[in-house]
Amino acid sequence: MRIKRAVNAVKKRRKIMRLAKGYFGSKSRSYRIAREAVMKSQMYAFIGRRQKKRQFRQLWIARINAAARINGLSYSKFMHGLKVAGIDLNRKVLADIAVNDAATFAKLAETAANACK
Repeated sequence: MRIKRAVNAVKKRRKIMRLAKGYFGSKSRSYRIAREAVMKSQMYAFIGRRQKKRQFRQLWIARINAAARINGLSYSKFMHGLKVAGIDLNRKVLADIAVNDAATFAKLAETAANACK
């Protein structure tokens, strides 16, 4: 007895066409072209999820560095001072403090500077 694939094939195509909805031109209308566009977009999404982590860390470091320099320290000396002082805050929290609470960050910078001496 032969196996008929019609239902599964239609489901597969429908899934691809649903994912390609909103794409420009034949990418949203033609299955063959839509399949390529969806594969490419999913590849970019996969890569982007990893790049997002790098980019946020980069942003946090830039913000911490800017705030540390206002308080007379470089980023590396500030981070080293915090480590020596036993203050264990991650970069995300430090960047948030740097942006939203300058007084607290100044105290952290002072603590870090004293710990380095």
